[in-house]
Amino acid sequence: MRVAQFLTNHQVDFETIVHPPAYSAQKRAKYLHLPGRRVAKCVLLAGPEDFILAVLPATHHVDTAALAAMLGGPVRLATEREITELFRDCEWGVVPPFGPLYGLATVIDNSLDPDATLVWESHTHGEAIRMRCRDFERLVRPVRMHFARA
Repeated sequence: MRVAQFLTNHQVDFETIVHPPAYSAQKRAKYLHLPGRRVAKCVLLAGPEDFILAVLPATHHVDTAALAAMLGGPVRLATEREITELFRDCEWGVVPPFGPLYGLATVIDNSLDPDATLVWESHTHGEAIRMRCRDFERLVRPVRMHFARA
């Protein structure tokens, strides 16, 4: 199921934005003329028990040590192969932030403003989704934590 269909099925207001292919959240922010704090990126992590989606601002990086301490075990970046296997309906390397669509738990960094309208990666490198962070949280029910660093 594609991201837009998932959002429509759950009656979430969103806008699809087509842009030149962007292989990083920072590049997406540049193409869309947005500050990096308004573009969220998603990182697939292998956690102590299963895979986890981490959602954070484009301007930040995942602090795996901090996240490991909060989750009670080792955390590492997923491999390209693991990403490809989990996100079969997406272009190679795309990690959308909608955990329930893929049966994954999701964490969101506290630095993302719940009242902001954010841009998220869709299922291709040339398409993004713009929606309110509150709507994202209502749909995905991520756990809010502090795990990102600038």
